[in-house]
Amino acid sequence: MNWRRLRTLIQREARATLRDPFTVGVLVSVPLLALLLFGFVLSTEVKHLALGVHDAAGSRASRRLVAELGAKGTFDPRPYATRESLDRALVSGDVSVGLVIPPAFDRDLGRAGGQATPQIQVIYDGGEAVLAGNAEGFLRSLVAATAPDLSPRDEPAAPGTGVQVITRAPHNPRFDGKPFMVAGTFGFVLSFLTVLITAVSVVNEKITGTFEQLQVTPATSLEILLGKILPLGGVFAFDVVLMMIVAGLVLHVWPEGNVVFFVLVSSFYVLVSLAMGVIISATSTTAAEAVQKSVLLSIPLVQLSGFAFPIRNMPLPVRWVAEIFPATHYIRVSRAIYLRGEGPLGLSPELLLLVLFGALLMAYALRTIEARR
Repeated sequence: MNWRRLRTLIQREARATLRDPFTVGVLVSVPLLALLLFGFVLSTEVKHLALGVHDAAGSRASRRLVAELGAKGTFDPRPYATRESLDRALVSGDVSVGLVIPPAFDRDLGRAGGQATPQIQVIYDGGEAVLAGNAEGFLRSLVAATAPDLSPRDEPAAPGTGVQVITRAPHNPRFDGKPFMVAGTFGFVLSFLTVLITAVSVVNEKITGTFEQLQVTPATSLEILLGKILPLGGVFAFDVVLMMIVAGLVLHVWPEGNVVFFVLVSSFYVLVSLAMGVIISATSTTAAEAVQKSVLLSIPLVQLSGFAFPIRNMPLPVRWVAEIFPATHYIRVSRAIYLRGEGPLGLSPELLLLVLFGALLMAYALRTIEARR
């Protein structure tokens, strides 16, 4: 091996890399971004989790229990006057966990000798399996630590007295993580792969000159855009059906909701992601640059969209950033259909946001094509 020749090659590659500001920026910023996100923002630890409370007892002991749960910083209690309002908050996602304290809680707590055990009911959104499992462990430990101090004033706690925690999860009662990940995987695949394939294919056409030849034809910019994304959209729509069948047959995970509705929503989201791929290709000069930008986009996609990490646990400013990703809203819709059997009416806010994102991205992709004509 010729060391002089090797040194020359190393110097050449180093200079070529340093001459590309985008590559240098990716090499420096991506590791730092990943470190900060994984170390600070992304966590499965339960902290400041919204806890909906229906306190039917309204006693000193029940208020003390709720106050202790909120004092640890693990839960942020929110009172609800009725059980129905608490159930609606759980379904809508306003709260992650529900706590129901029965009217007889104080009476049972004051009885000695094991005549009655005070009970509370905890309701989880089983769709967020990891978060629900961790929340149950924290809540049980907090209740066990607080229970000895809840006896009526001037009455010592009876030996063995405790508060029984009865858990219920209307959806995914076994806290099975497979439905959660299967529903989220649709969002990851349809976001990352569609953007990557579209960006690379259009850039390759630009390099070979076929895209410029297409632009001088009588076809309008809208026709060119639709001609690029509709064929790929049909392929990825078929992929959605195929993934759904494989998940059902192999993993035994089928959608709880309407299958046709899920396929239609997913097919529309495919077009949204394909428009993003067209935008990336319009701002890239080489296929390598398009790949780099697609991979760079996938980092916040995986980490901030709720695919693998609960958005509820993230700091408030990061949660605001997560809302600007169409993948965040699609993954919510996917999991709501797969895990809770939600229909169009219940998901109308998220669907309207997806339509808005789709219109904006389509308009911008159309503008990028027109700018190059």
